[in-house]
Amino acid sequence: MIKAFLPTMAVAVLISTLACQHQNNTANSSTKQDTTTMEGTFGYDVDFLKKQKEVILLQAPDNPMAQAVLVPDYQGRVMTSTAGGTDGGSYGWLNYAHISSGKHTPHMNAYGGEERFWLSPEGGQYSVYFEKGKAFTFDNWQTPPLIDSEPFEVVQSNASSALFRKSAQLDNYSGTRFTFDIERQISMLDKGTIQDRLGITLPDQVKSVAYESRNTLINRGDDWTKEKGVLGIWIMGMFKPTEKTTIIAPIDKQRSVQLLLTDNYFGKIPGERLRVTDTAVLLNADGKYRSKIGLAPQSARPVAGSYDAEKGILTVVQYDLNPEGDYLKSSWEIHQEPYQGDALNAYNDGPLEDGSQMGPFYELESNSSVKALKKGESLVHRHRTFHFEGDKKLLADIATKVLGVDLSTLEGNSK
Repeated sequence: MIKAFLPTMAVAVLISTLACQHQNNTANSSTKQDTTTMEGTFGYDVDFLKKQKEVILLQAPDNPMAQAVLVPDYQGRVMTSTAGGTDGGSYGWLNYAHISSGKHTPHMNAYGGEERFWLSPEGGQYSVYFEKGKAFTFDNWQTPPLIDSEPFEVVQSNASSALFRKSAQLDNYSGTRFTFDIERQISMLDKGTIQDRLGITLPDQVKSVAYESRNTLINRGDDWTKEKGVLGIWIMGMFKPTEKTTIIAPIDKQRSVQLLLTDNYFGKIPGERLRVTDTAVLLNADGKYRSKIGLAPQSARPVAGSYDAEKGILTVVQYDLNPEGDYLKSSWEIHQEPYQGDALNAYNDGPLEDGSQMGPFYELESNSSVKALKKGESLVHRHRTFHFEGDKKLLADIATKVLGVDLSTLEGNSK
């Protein structure tokens, strides 16, 4: 009986062991999958987007934890990115309700996303957001479908880059017709390239993710003229605000004695929300007060950023800047000097007069200089986005080197 019992007992032990292993594997699998249910993580956002649209997931060539997710149907925009893989924080602001509705809304579709392609100018006699003869009012404002609700074609993609294309035709407020192609390439950057582009040494203790968009307009129609209007490239990114987030817009005083700053887009900004130092313009980015700033190319530097002292996140954007170039104005009025616009814009979202609010979010935006393109000629604008997480002192070193700002001075600018 003992001999007969031993094999049975061994089988029972084996079955029990396998059952435990299965339970452990299931538990591990469940734990891994649970990250997609944790709002705020990159895994959550990727899972959400996959349920709505086709996505393209990219990662840095040398770091599988540095990732970004793109949606071709949303004009190849970078929806969000992370320096920490699936479990890491998700940096971009997403409009979950609008995306999941599957509906198109009047005026614009605010899907969110931390890097999207738009065209300028928005207002003025060369606007491509208002029909000829219509008043510059919200009721008449309409984002062109080609940069709002129409997909971009995926030309090619691999593990770390994707190329998109769109052929389009568009009329401006003055009646000028443009026939053109858009090409947009998103490329993830490795650590060496991050260091080279920003001129820094990146400590191993700092987590990072970065990517570059190379945006091209190719004229396929009649020659463009400044007298009839031209098109510009406008790159915009939406990010998550906190009580302790500050937008940093570095200034260059060598090219212009007077600071060429526009800070009254939506009325005067209270002094406790906007501060000008010797090196930068600082704007609160708490998503609680609608405000916008713009820097002319003579006063801007080819970098800007934000610092979230609450979560310990330093964000930097770097873009092509031509201090002597022509930049389109986008304010909603006829312009006396339509080519004296901003190179850099930043926006903090907040409630409208009726109490409604799209966000909250904040934006970092760059504009291209413009030129009159002959048929077949191109305009290129590059925009890079960097996120850094780590020890506050290490982030402060990066901010001082790249943005010329001491992060310890920002606490007083955040509410």
